This record gives sequence, C-alpha cells and structure tokens, in this order.
Amino acid sequence: MAQRVAIVGAGVSGLASVKCCLEEGLEPTCFERSDDLGGLWRFTTKVCSITKCPDFTVSGRWEVVTLREGKHESAIFDAVMVCTGFLTNPYLPLDSFPGINTFKGQYFHSRQYKHPDIFKDKRVLVVGMGNSGTDIAVEASHLAKKVFLSTTGGAWVLSRVFDSGYPWDMVFTTRFQNLLRNSLPTPIVTWWIARKMDNRFSHANYGLIPEDRTQLKEFVLNDELPGRIITGKVFIRPSIKEVKENSVIFNNTPKEEPIDVIVFATGYTFAFPFLDESVVKVEDGQASLYKYIFPAHLQKPTLAVIGLIKPLGSMIPTGETQARWAVRVLKGVNKLPPPSVMIQEVNARKENKPGWFGLCYCKALQSDYITYIDELLTYINAKPNLFSMLLTDPRLALTVFFGPCSPYQFRLTGPGKWEGARNAIMTQWDRTFKVTKSRIVQESPSPFESLLKLFSFLALLIAVFLIFL
Repeated sequence: MAQRVAIVGAGVSGLASVKCCLEEGLEPTCFERSDDLGGLWRFTTKVCSITKCPDFTVSGRWEVVTLREGKHESAIFDAVMVCTGFLTNPYLPLDSFPGINTFKGQYFHSRQYKHPDIFKDKRVLVVGMGNSGTDIAVEASHLAKKVFLSTTGGAWVLSRVFDSGYPWDMVFTTRFQNLLRNSLPTPIVTWWIARKMDNRFSHANYGLIPEDRTQLKEFVLNDELPGRIITGKVFIRPSIKEVKENSVIFNNTPKEEPIDVIVFATGYTFAFPFLDESVVKVEDGQASLYKYIFPAHLQKPTLAVIGLIKPLGSMIPTGETQARWAVRVLKGVNKLPPPSVMIQEVNARKENKPGWFGLCYCKALQSDYITYIDELLTYINAKPNLFSMLLTDPRLALTVFFGPCSPYQFRLTGPGKWEGARNAIMTQWDRTFKVTKSRIVQESPSPFESLLKLFSFLALLIAVFLIFL
C-alpha cells in the first residue's frame, strides 16, 4: 500500500492530486520546476528521472532523482503521480512555413506572449485559431495597425454568454443534453451543433466555418472576435503559402500582405523525459494509458498520469476526479482489471474508430466529459444514482438531470461526500445571477411554467427508464 507519493508538477492537476492524497491519509511530496504555484512543495526542483526500484515487482516503489540549486538528490517513493499535462513543449513547425528564415520581422510562439503593447502600430499575423491564437488576435487588434488571423480548418466560435444570457457551459453541459446528444445519430448531432453555433452569427459569412464538421474540434470561446471581424479590425485568412522578408502570401490569395510580427499559436506537444519509454511511451500525440491514467502493462499499479486528457468540459474537475480514483488505486482500496483487459481497451481507443451515435471524439486525448467522469465515479461508488434520487428527493433529481452538471454533483455521495453539495446544486443559479441582478425588476409568472415542469418530470422518468432498461 502506498504511503509516500511523489507528485510531479504543481498545476491544477498536481494541486488536486496533493489534496486527494491528503484526504486518503497519504504523504505527498510535490516537485515543481518553476518558482511559483501554477506549485509539502519543493520549488525550482527539476525531476531528472523516475525509475523502478530493483524490487519493483514486489514493492512497486520508485526512485526519484531531482536537481535543485545544482545538487542532485535521490529519494524512494511508494507511488508516483505525473501531473505535467499536455501543454509542456511549444510546437513550432517552422519547416511548414517556406521562407520563414528570410523574414526580417519578429516571430515567436504564443507561449512567449505576455502583453499586447508589443503590437502597437504593427501589422500582426497570428497563425492558428485555437483559444490562444484568437485571444491574442483580438487583444492585438486594439493596438495594432492591422491584424490577420490565419486558420487552416476554421473553428466554431462561442460566446461565454449563451442562450437567454446564461453561461454557455451551464447550458451545454447538462446530463439531459449529454444523453440527448449521445442518443442521436452522429450526422444529426453534427447538424444540430452547426445550427446552434450559427445562432449568434453565420460562421460561413465570417470565414470561420470548420472544414471538417464531423470530427469534434475544440470550441473557441471568445466574446469579441465577430465584432472585431465585422468592424475590420481582424482579417481572417487561410493557411500560409510563403513568408518573405517583410510580407506573407496566403494560399488562394495572390496578394502579398506586409507583416511586422508573426505569432505562432500552433499548440503544444508533450513528453515525459524523466520516464523511460518502457514505462510510458508517447506515440501520435497520446500515451498507452488505461482510462487515460494508468500504464496498462506495469506489474504494480503505482504510477498514475493525471490531466493528460482533453474533455469537452472543465479540466479542473476532470483532473480532480482522476486523482480521486487514482489515489484509491495507489492506496490499494480499488483494484484495476488484469493487464490484458487494460491493454485491449487502450488499443481499441488508439484505433479512433468513429461511432454511429453522438459526437465524434476521434482526435487524440478527446473525451466526453460527463460520460468519462461518471465512469470514474462509478469505480469509487460516488456516481449520483438518479433512480434512487428520484424516489427520495425528486426535486434534486430534476435539478441534477436538467441543470448544469457542476462538480457539486460529484460530491453528493461516496468517498469525499460533502454535506453542502445538495444546497450548492439547488442554489447555483442564484449565485450565477447575483452579480447581474443589481436592479430589482418585477417578473410576470409564465402560464406555461407548470406545464414545463410536468414535461421535465416526465422526461426524467423516461430517461431513467432508458438508463436502467
């Protein structure tokens, strides 16, 4: 049974892992290479290597070698939790941009970006339309002379303010919506998502519509981008054909555009340089991990990777739920299936075969947020039981099923149960709109409110019946 646990990385996943270790009575030591939280902490400590002890097949212990202030130190741990994430190494494919070596202006990866002042009165090109690239382009447009945002495949752009002024994730991430999406054929779900995304503005008219609408791509959350495009502050362009000394030529557009600064928001790669490939091997942007956490082939399950996943939802509760289950496995409370079963599942996931129903999670590390977390909660007996809840507390059951799938739901039962979870769930909308309701207004009751509640109750009954059928 694990007692001393080494935690590599003090980001959100590392902090959650420390907390979960303490909750289960373990002794965590967190190693963080930077000088601040992000990370008992050992700052400015680089983990050089993590290797199996000679008696690993019996003890499952690891030797962790670190470097701090020029001195190497070695320590033995009963278990290791790797929490370095997937945003570790900036990906800068300069070979994909012919002529970049002749460019006389400034260029850098988005990781180096700190403040928009560097763009003042400059002609700026941002390459890559993820969340970082879009944010940088919008910020630059307030100071720069001209801003171009280059995208190869387009993207769906969401506002944080969604239907009827509600926060988008509180509307989109519900158990009802998730069940509905996963029950419909993929072409219908894809069409429905496209219609929903175009409610605010036509992505085709703005040159943003994704080329591949079948495979799910990360949504871009930005409130300002459409406004900056329609006012001529940001110009959307296709991929780069050639870079010249002071200009850029885009594909399908023969005109040269003068450019002073290029920001490459081209993403990241990840690696585990302190681990031997025989422990965790990274191939094609993913690792061979059971449930995205445990190496499937180890003789002893005493190493866990936390946060190496891209859920369609919040990363923080995902990482915490991973840590809750992982710590109980490290402690010996929960058991893993035989290696052959785990390896089979890992290989099946690597094939990335699209299903017939629901969203298509075909890219590396992508996962359905609610489905994945529910699966992990099942392993520790902490998944909310809607059927029993419907009998004992129907009001809570309706709110859990139709309302936002907030992390409070993951603390209703099981290990780590929080007595305040029910009240937090029932009052979450009050807290959400407390900041906006600064003027008291009289609201007329809707005549259809009772019918809507009745329909919601009937829908919940049908959903529960289908789940347990």
